[in-house]
Amino acid sequence: MNQSHYIPARDPGPDGYSVDISPSSAKWSYSSMRVLNLKPNEKVTWRTGESEWITLPLSGECHVMCDDVTFELEGRTSVFERVTDFAYVPRDAEVTVSSTLGGRFALLGAVCDNVLPARYGRAEDVPVELRGAGAASRQANNFASPEGFETDRLVAVEVLVPGGNWASYPPHKHDEARPGEAVLEEIYYFEIRGGSGAGEPGPGGYQRVYSSGADRQIDVLAEVSTGDTILIPFGYHGPTMAAPGYDLYFLNVLAGPAPERTMAFCDDPTHDWVRESWRGQVVDPRLPMTSWRGVR
Repeated sequence: MNQSHYIPARDPGPDGYSVDISPSSAKWSYSSMRVLNLKPNEKVTWRTGESEWITLPLSGECHVMCDDVTFELEGRTSVFERVTDFAYVPRDAEVTVSSTLGGRFALLGAVCDNVLPARYGRAEDVPVELRGAGAASRQANNFASPEGFETDRLVAVEVLVPGGNWASYPPHKHDEARPGEAVLEEIYYFEIRGGSGAGEPGPGGYQRVYSSGADRQIDVLAEVSTGDTILIPFGYHGPTMAAPGYDLYFLNVLAGPAPERTMAFCDDPTHDWVRESWRGQVVDPRLPMTSWRGVR
């Protein structure tokens, strides 16, 4: 396994971040992700720099102040409880995130060119999509997909996978600029419902990432638990596997040089036949697992 692409969960540092991935740390050009852990009545202020950002509650409520505008995020108790609201802030701004009760908040960033207005994303406006069929069924909350919410370059979605199912399948890639595919740097962040604790081995999930060619520059098969992240600069990624009995959540951040926002991808040609096999299969009846109103 390529250790440089798999980043295990860790306790928050003095700055409150348990995940802190930047273009410089990932050795790429666009995508960022942080997970901010706030104690009750704690706050953190930072400059957005050359990136636009979305604050997405993982657990808890928060207030996001951008210059002279404040957004109140209702949030959620966990990523498995409901689809959440969120806040978008532009590049070249000062942002403060605070929480009365404390919680964990994903900060998702992309280096961009244009300054868009700070905005609130309502939970009820998040498109919920059911992908795949049978054992490849999963739920995608497309809160910042190209069709879901306007940003300059940032693309972000979250996916819920019922225990025993596969997502990110067939394996696919986005690392070439050509018709039907775009160059995108991608981050996967994971949480597991049940199973072992953060950073501990045991039932939960698995992630496969690999590149083609004899040299296999990327060759990852990682057991993932809550708080783990995987960097995908190029190569095929999938499947994302939820162990039977343990629901899996993953958060995707994507960004790249394409002039228009896109999630265009190319399946591994060895496995693209799998999509046709879904014809006639029903979507897993456990889906959708959540909505903006909460669990079913």
